[in-house]
Amino acid sequence: MAITTAPDPAFRERVRASFAQQSIMATLGVLCERIEAGECDLAFARRDDLLQQHGFVHAGVLATVLDSACGYAAASLMPADSGVLSIEFHTHLLSPAAGERFVARAKVVRAGRSISVVRAEAYAQDAGAEKLVAIMTATIMTVRDGVQG
Repeated sequence: MAITTAPDPAFRERVRASFAQQSIMATLGVLCERIEAGECDLAFARRDDLLQQHGFVHAGVLATVLDSACGYAAASLMPADSGVLSIEFHTHLLSPAAGERFVARAKVVRAGRSISVVRAEAYAQDAGAEKLVAIMTATIMTVRDGVQG
């Protein structure tokens, strides 16, 4: 069942403000392309400083972007006074991450009051084609008491 409503009507602004505070996303050149209730798309361009020794985007970079996409998808369904923390994630690297651009698309599988489960897929885009290169399943914890997500 698709999740279509968020308890915070200003979730987009809250998520984008939080995203802007994540310096790692700026360092990697990641942009928040889309935020909907229970969904988040993050994207970045291929850069030489993000590659491993064989010329593919480093798995750690992909995992970082997938993790953030999962967190923000979950955050979009939480109350305004809450934030998120990843408490576990599992990543499957399916194919070498070769392309000119990469996008991580996250969608909440189950939004709970304190724990949410999110799935994200990373795609390499090149010459108009898209290839699935990684999948993440993440468990995200709701954080309250002034922590903003």
